Amino acid sequence: MIYYVSAKAAGPGDGSREKPFAAIQQAASIARPGDEVRVLPGVYREAVSPAYGGTPEARITYRSVERGGAVITGAERVTDWQALGDGVWKACVPNGMFTDRNPYTTLVSGDWFIATFIAHTGDVYLNGKSLYEVTSLEAVRHPEPSKLSWDPDFSVYTWYTEQDAANNATVIYANFHDVDPNAANVEISVRKSCFYPEKEGVGYITLSGFTVCQAATQWAPPTAYQEGMIGPHWSKGWIIEDCEVYESKCSGISLGKYLQPNNDNKWLRFKYKDGTQTERDCICQAQREGWTKENIGGHTVRRCHIHDCGQTGIVGHLGGVFSVIEDNHIHHINNKQNLAGAEIGGIKMHAAIDVVFRRNHIHHCTRGLWLDWQAQGTRVTQCLFHDNTLPHAHLMVPEAMFACGEDIFIEVSHGPTLIDHNLLLSTRSMKLPTQGVALVHNLLAGSLACVGRGTDNGSRTLKSSRYTPYHVPHRTEVAGFMTFLHGDMRFYNNVFVQQPVHPFLERMAEYQKDPAVNEWDDGNVWAGTWMYDDGYQTREEWEKAFEGYCGMGSEPSDRYYIHLPVWAAQNVYFNGARPWKKETDARVDADHAVTLSLAERDGKWVLCTNLGRFLPAEGMDRVDTARLGMAFEPEQSFENPDGTPICFDTDFFGHPAGERPLAGPFAVAPGEETVL
Repeated sequence: MIYYVSAKAAGPGDGSREKPFAAIQQAASIARPGDEVRVLPGVYREAVSPAYGGTPEARITYRSVERGGAVITGAERVTDWQALGDGVWKACVPNGMFTDRNPYTTLVSGDWFIATFIAHTGDVYLNGKSLYEVTSLEAVRHPEPSKLSWDPDFSVYTWYTEQDAANNATVIYANFHDVDPNAANVEISVRKSCFYPEKEGVGYITLSGFTVCQAATQWAPPTAYQEGMIGPHWSKGWIIEDCEVYESKCSGISLGKYLQPNNDNKWLRFKYKDGTQTERDCICQAQREGWTKENIGGHTVRRCHIHDCGQTGIVGHLGGVFSVIEDNHIHHINNKQNLAGAEIGGIKMHAAIDVVFRRNHIHHCTRGLWLDWQAQGTRVTQCLFHDNTLPHAHLMVPEAMFACGEDIFIEVSHGPTLIDHNLLLSTRSMKLPTQGVALVHNLLAGSLACVGRGTDNGSRTLKSSRYTPYHVPHRTEVAGFMTFLHGDMRFYNNVFVQQPVHPFLERMAEYQKDPAVNEWDDGNVWAGTWMYDDGYQTREEWEKAFEGYCGMGSEPSDRYYIHLPVWAAQNVYFNGARPWKKETDARVDADHAVTLSLAERDGKWVLCTNLGRFLPAEGMDRVDTARLGMAFEPEQSFENPDGTPICFDTDFFGHPAGERPLAGPFAVAPGEETVL
């Protein structure tokens, strides 16, 4: 059955081409497996909650007839603004407009949210762009540019809200400067989602070609019910494709956790258990309640344009397992800096078990990709990352010191996590308080940070190790819990290029190198694998600690608690980037200066570099699953999600790499300008 929806429909309609429904929800209430809902261009101010899911053989498809033409928005227009002078206007909105919760009395809150940031879940938009909330009418009348925002010029467009109890209304004051809001498109977010089932288990749905925007979503930590403007809500087999997703207060797309009433934001509410312990509780409860490969995950997010969200472009915990996230353009996430906490990034995924991140372009985010806990069987390949470290103009702001950002952050996971054929071009390429990671054929123009630290909970005097789970390979069932020995890292055929470093970042690295200053980050900005010099051994050296071991009768030793071994071979280092001191066949070029920059031209990104002139021409030994071995704790190989081996025989573009591939992500040495 094919149903049609048109925002211009006259009358109730029956869903036919001749008499389309006026609202998408009308079709979503009746669409069954095999049905398709075709939505004509127009603005649909509704929160669509599909009543039924499809099946693997008969999906339910919601399709915008014109790509981007059908707009599902969580906002409503406000057209009766009263001028108060000096660019300040006032509007009174009846509280009856809010059908689920009032976004202007609901504060952003939750586990791992920094509570000193006061923000409501609602927002005010001028021509589609959100203004900056302030905490007093005085700050509306006399706004000052934000020191933290990546767009300080627009940060003086401010708003403030209060309640008119006598009239059961929400009052909003806003400074539009020289814009008349009654002549412009001014909206406020009123709904908490745009396309999201109210109930769990509504699977096998395709959402294709929509513009989705401006919802009043709540903070989405892993210990809470994770909201998004779009999301499958704890189900299986969704496809979200060719959508533009923007201006969610917190998260754009959620592949995340279902509601556990007893555990929802338990750290914030209960206080007596540390957040890490409540996170472990959530995972074990989910396993008892049906978190399996057969029931949950297996989603696809592809070719979406995701930007200007407050917390994350894509968020997920548990519910995103076995998914593919590919060919997405994600940028300008958390640039307002009006929200802060430990759950921010272009993508923030907990438990990305067997998730493949492929050919994504992630840039100008507070942090690019954050893989937190259980990045087991996770692969990041053929992606372009850049400008995911603080802009230089912000580096002198004291409040920004501990929020530097990087392209990829892998935190407290046991692996195997595979990072191959990527361009990591930010000042800091990777943050690695983790183990069980393999880097193969990447171009890293930034540093490796937080090596050997950041895995404790930061108590003042007592030991506070973070024990995290590892799983049965290619399953969700928990196989065990363990803290971190660090190491178990592999570096093969990568290219490291030291880029110029802002003087403030140099000072920050010097200041933070002492863990007593900042346990969570050493601030390192110097490129190369040299961070593993101190205390990390080769496999052969590590094995010697176990020679002569005969069980219980052996002499006590530290053998089970020393750093795990590191493997590194045939990496290439330029501009002073330094190899691990025990690396095999490191290629250090001290004679040539490599330049790297990106340019955007006619909607395409171009890599401008002389790197191709200086790459070793003879090529490197090929890498495959057998050579990488298995991650120590889960005893799982670096392999495909279906358990088959990987041979790294194609490059960043998917071109054949040859029997003796070049170091770095390209099969052919890049020219002076390479379109990415």
